[in-house]
Amino acid sequence: MTVREDGIRRADGSEGVYGVVDKPTYALVVPRDGDRLHLVEQFRYPVGERRWEFPAGTAPDRADQDPAELAVRELAEETGLSAGRMERLGTLDAAPGLTSQRGHVYLATELTAGPPRREHSEQDMRAAWFTHAEFDDMIARGQITDAQSLAAYTLLRLHDARLPR
Repeated sequence: MTVREDGIRRADGSEGVYGVVDKPTYALVVPRDGDRLHLVEQFRYPVGERRWEFPAGTAPDRADQDPAELAVRELAEETGLSAGRMERLGTLDAAPGLTSQRGHVYLATELTAGPPRREHSEQDMRAAWFTHAEFDDMIARGQITDAQSLAAYTLLRLHDARLPR
């Protein structure tokens, strides 16, 4: 991660400074088995609380890694799951007023369980399955507040709405 301040010129010609946080591209995976979604929970230092969210991560050491490959890696690392099918759902800008970071969202299905291979920093991570109804209830109760997970869930719902009935 790098933080920079850029001198800018606004549309009216006035000058200003814009602070930008540059972070590598991330992949977020929505693991689904029928009506169940697989989430991970971990302590998030900046907000000082544990958060349920979809598996996601970056590859700072391999910033040019293909997002689909990164999605496969993150899914296995955080959950131990491997997907027989991985489908791209869309792209998210993490916080475009603050950071250049962009994410790629994938739907993982035809899942096979295995042991997670978590990084040292993920040692407190938990994982669990939730139905769509439970997920919706967790959102309503403020138990899922991660913006990327909420946006990915919206992409999933739009994807499902386009499927033939």
